Amino acid sequence: MMRWINVFYGFDCRVFQTVNRHFDKKLLNLFFRVVTHFGGADITIAAAFVLLFISRGETRLIAIASALALSASHIPVQLAKRLLPRKRPYLIIEKTKFPANPLQDHSFPSGHTTAFFSVVTPYILFLPQLSFFLIPLGLCVGISRIYLGLHYPSDVLAGGILGIGTGILCFCLLWF
Repeated sequence: MMRWINVFYGFDCRVFQTVNRHFDKKLLNLFFRVVTHFGGADITIAAAFVLLFISRGETRLIAIASALALSASHIPVQLAKRLLPRKRPYLIIEKTKFPANPLQDHSFPSGHTTAFFSVVTPYILFLPQLSFFLIPLGLCVGISRIYLGLHYPSDVLAGGILGIGTGILCFCLLWF
């Protein structure tokens, strides 16, 4: 079992380094430094509240599911960060490139990725055509967390699964 864990960790680190090595490219740096904020607390909370206030009818129910999913997803993220205290890759992997003043809490799972997908999943389920824009944007949020040296790919994958799962659960609770 330990051998498989080491193999997976080695793969995780190689993918991380492949993405992070491009940190010095100015356009990518600008893009990922901007897009990462789409999963941050300021934007996800503001988006959830704005959509709650401007929506009516069925869309309001989706906005409630979205806000509920954002709130609910925060609990397992914080529990996982406490129970599985994984250090951020910039603290472990030599030559990792990262911005000034990086996050200091634990790495697993990615809260930004979780938050983004928890907010958008109810909307994607309600209006599947939104997936053509929101899923690539969410993937960019996740990749940005790796690019910026703050998360391993498995942190991002876990965050995406957690956000989507919470979004689906809240959508189903309120819609059906």
